Amino acid sequence: MCEENKIPETEQTVETPKKEKKKSKKDAELEALKLELDTKNDQLMRTAAEFDNYKKRTEREKASVAEFAKAGLIKQLLPILDNIDRASAADHGSADYIKGIEMIVKQFERIVANLGIEEIAKAGDEFDPNFHEAVMHIEDETLGENVIADVLQKGYKIGDTVIRAAMVKVAN
Repeated sequence: MCEENKIPETEQTVETPKKEKKKSKKDAELEALKLELDTKNDQLMRTAAEFDNYKKRTEREKASVAEFAKAGLIKQLLPILDNIDRASAADHGSADYIKGIEMIVKQFERIVANLGIEEIAKAGDEFDPNFHEAVMHIEDETLGENVIADVLQKGYKIGDTVIRAAMVKVAN
């Protein structure tokens, strides 16, 4: 080899550590970024698992609340069922039988009122398609237009929620 092309050894040793330093600095930065990425992925996975557990727990709680509410309602209705059983065992032609049935109806109406359930249609009320279902129309000059002439099936609501629309006969 020629002497001119030969790099002195001192220059070679100086160049190599700079490259290694640059590489090791880049490697360190890369490792730091990989570690940060792994940490973020771990956090994301934990958050996703926490959210999934939260959803499952919430669903179980909702089901439990619904079951508790059903049980509370049934507990209130059981005395009525007991009274209906007693009435069916009684003499159907007696005045006591009719009185017993009337008492059962009043007992049921009290429970319904205590639950905040309201009847939503009476004869003479203004027809409202949000609460009433018109199944018949009649011509009646004594009643105004769109006035309920007769309630064929009672409707009920609780708060602003319609449980069942009333079936009504409407005057035109």
